[in-house]
Amino acid sequence: MTTTRVLIVGAGAIGGVLAVHLAELGAEVHVLTTNHHIAAALRAQGARLRVDGSATPVGLAGVHEHLDDHLPPFEFVLLATQPPQVEDAARSALPWLAAAGRMVVLQNGLCEERIARIAGPQRVVGAVVAWGASMVEPGLYDRTSAGGFSIGRLDGAVDAPLESLATLLESVGPVTVSRNLPGLRWSKLAINCVVSTLGTIGGDRLGALLRHRFVRRLGLEIMTETVAVARAEGVRLEKVSGTFDLEWLALSPEEREKVGSPSLVAKHTLLLAVGARYRRLRSSMLSAIERGRTPAVDFLNGEVVDRGARHGLPTPVNAAARELVWSISRKERSSGLDTLRGLHHATRRLS
Repeated sequence: MTTTRVLIVGAGAIGGVLAVHLAELGAEVHVLTTNHHIAAALRAQGARLRVDGSATPVGLAGVHEHLDDHLPPFEFVLLATQPPQVEDAARSALPWLAAAGRMVVLQNGLCEERIARIAGPQRVVGAVVAWGASMVEPGLYDRTSAGGFSIGRLDGAVDAPLESLATLLESVGPVTVSRNLPGLRWSKLAINCVVSTLGTIGGDRLGALLRHRFVRRLGLEIMTETVAVARAEGVRLEKVSGTFDLEWLALSPEEREKVGSPSLVAKHTLLLAVGARYRRLRSSMLSAIERGRTPAVDFLNGEVVDRGARHGLPTPVNAAARELVWSISRKERSSGLDTLRGLHHATRRLS
């Protein structure tokens, strides 16, 4: 039985946890990272995942800051960078992807289409990640929430490499093979456009923000615009985690006019429950800005705005939110509840 060769591009939170689990499974795991401090820690101490306060080092087959021409090809290349770096990551790893190998897109957003233009659509698999992680220090990782993956191809086909990937990822969490990857991606996109972007603008954890009615209304407006664009794209949305129905959450014209309608109250109640369940969740995009990195907002709300424009659909709330995130990134504005309140007042006149 041959050992599966895996290259993980990016050794942040998601990439690091994947490296630990897949190496423990027995795969030949190589990591490519441009961060010298992470590379040095992985070489010196191995990849470490904390469980019950302790972490056992796991050795990796290779830790690379650039790929050697003599490396044999990989069956799977897992792209675990932030979205703004994913296309460069795919180009850098493509020469080492086996002819029958698959490039696996782990980023939020709609990155599969971008990577398909680089690697070819038949060689691309999307993996929607339903668990959380953090990097405590270079090479040391925490799993912050349970969950697994939904994986699929853009064309909905299920083939042997997809099934092999599902078996591989089962070591990390439950895997569902989907024939409707676009529906999964767009549903997750609608949620990320709210959670990550409003969390960045508001500068606080999800639970604290969603206690405010105007923040929940902003979230509903963002999701409503996203659902409208997804429909125009011909996407059949999937329920997130089997229960979170974006089609139902989208505001009707009547709900936009009647503040106290029973259905609108029910939608606010659901968002309150989400805030309570994930109350400690903090926007990863806000953390990226604080570290001086490029925010991924163009891969979230920006996708909604740009694709909406192609269909002649107005997306004023997503557009204003995107511009505000960029303004915060340029240090022209500060994150905070007042900034979110200003977004609400400005877009109430537009939506």
